[in-house]
Amino acid sequence: MAGNSDRKVYFEYVPIGPQIKVSAIDSVTKAEVSIIAPRSAMRKDMETLALRKLKRALERLEAK
Repeated sequence: MAGNSDRKVYFEYVPIGPQIKVSAIDSVTKAEVSIIAPRSAMRKDMETLALRKLKRALERLEAK
């Protein structure tokens, strides 16, 4: 994920009952991952977790 200054990560939030689905989307590869968290979780914590999951997914894509 490093080295591309045009790369952005977009976050999408979808409430589902007492939880919230947070999706992280890479602007270059269009890769998307999601997490489910309680609505009471801090937004920064949800974004950090989703971003780490996205980075792992991109590393696996690059390894292929």
